[in-house]
Amino acid sequence: MKTRLVALALASALSCTSAFARDTVLYIPLADVLAMPEAQGKLDSDMKFFLAGQSTPKVLKRFSTGTSNPKTNGFNKSDEFGCKWAALSALINLQTSAKREGGNAVVDIVSYYKKNEYKSATDFECHAGTFVVGVALRGTYAKIAD
Repeated sequence: MKTRLVALALASALSCTSAFARDTVLYIPLADVLAMPEAQGKLDSDMKFFLAGQSTPKVLKRFSTGTSNPKTNGFNKSDEFGCKWAALSALINLQTSAKREGGNAVVDIVSYYKKNEYKSATDFECHAGTFVVGVALRGTYAKIAD
């Protein structure tokens, strides 16, 4: 009898958990992330970021393409702030890789959440769950003209 009650309680808990799971999709301007006070000092002022479809200075050389897929704890953060925070982490990762390859920019940036590409010349895609907020950005490291 106890085994049945435990099994019933476990099954009930699992079904309730999935009922409360959420995946809210937000589209946020990348410019808002670049303007965050938290971005100052973390993003090199010589490093430039361009979404796919955005006009860029002349690209002198393209290097490899990279993806950054950071997550952040959504607890006690608005979905929008959590998205911006995760995107800032992604940009920092892309910046580090671009510098390592000799680049001063990341171009053709697209959202690449769960390997689904979303292109916008202004916005990136973010997914906010009950406890975790995630962003995936993919871009090409490049050397651009000053």
